[in-house]
Amino acid sequence: MFALMHSTRLESLHLSVDPRTGLKAVIAIHNNRLGPALGGCRYLPYPDDASAVGDAARLAQGMSYKAALAGLPQGGGTAVIIRPAHVESRAALFEAFGRCVEQLDGRYITAIDSGTSVADMDCIAQETRYVTSTSAAGDPAPHAAMGVFTGIRSTAMARLGSDNLEGLRVAIQGLGNVGYALAEQLHAAGAELLVSDIDPGKVQLAMEQLGAHPIANDALLSTPCDILAPCGLGAVLNSRSVAQLRCSAVAGSANNQLTNLQVADQLERRGILYAPDYVINSGGLIYVSLKHHNEELPVITAHLSQISLRLTEIFGHAQAEKRSPARIADELAERVLYR
Repeated sequence: MFALMHSTRLESLHLSVDPRTGLKAVIAIHNNRLGPALGGCRYLPYPDDASAVGDAARLAQGMSYKAALAGLPQGGGTAVIIRPAHVESRAALFEAFGRCVEQLDGRYITAIDSGTSVADMDCIAQETRYVTSTSAAGDPAPHAAMGVFTGIRSTAMARLGSDNLEGLRVAIQGLGNVGYALAEQLHAAGAELLVSDIDPGKVQLAMEQLGAHPIANDALLSTPCDILAPCGLGAVLNSRSVAQLRCSAVAGSANNQLTNLQVADQLERRGILYAPDYVINSGGLIYVSLKHHNEELPVITAHLSQISLRLTEIFGHAQAEKRSPARIADELAERVLYR
């Protein structure tokens, strides 16, 4: 565990249990240099405790880098709740988690993430003020999708020479709240959509509403397209899957898409432009951070537009130095965090 903390430069790790509700939670705080750690709360089944801790640590690191490059007054943190096989009261479980957050006295602010909802955040808010993405604050998913959409346009410009998405084939892996909202924006821009999801109902909806073409989950990565948009869980890009890719660029909303930086180098060697995930998907964090600081929607929308500029800057450095954009982004974030 300490080796993991050392490798991710994690500041602290907090483990909490509540036998009455079945709560088993991990809160990872990566860096508080820029402000209180802010990051989502995942509610997922994990094969073992070590997997949950590892997920929290890596996500917290990504949140620090995301906040640093987005220019937000936040550190990086993440919580994961190991979803039990049976829960007597989901509300009571999230209220118990709220008490865990409250004990950290503002060092960590929680928010919605995979497996959690606005209703869950409302339960947490019964026990702590250090929470956002509540009914009052609003769901960040549409803003996360907006940021990814603008990032895809920047990626298309850098790789294909135009930010006009009409007729572009975009393969979307995962049609959750962000993935589906992104699909809607891409459809409105005239893109041709190839989609996959473990929920056939979401695929059917995309077919009916957006004219999307369904692709089997295990075939999407090897399907020819212009841009691949991973919008599910992380670690989709490894040495084996990258060898199968038939796209010009990868630009999606999923966190921790790369299993390691060597995979980023492999993408670079193959001539596939990679939009660093924590840069292109920072719209959700921008929204929850600025809403937590009581900023109005026009200010938030203006800040979202900076995603495109930051990606263009990173792509420029990467091209000039003939290195992966992922390595450039890490170095830029670390200058902010550790200068």
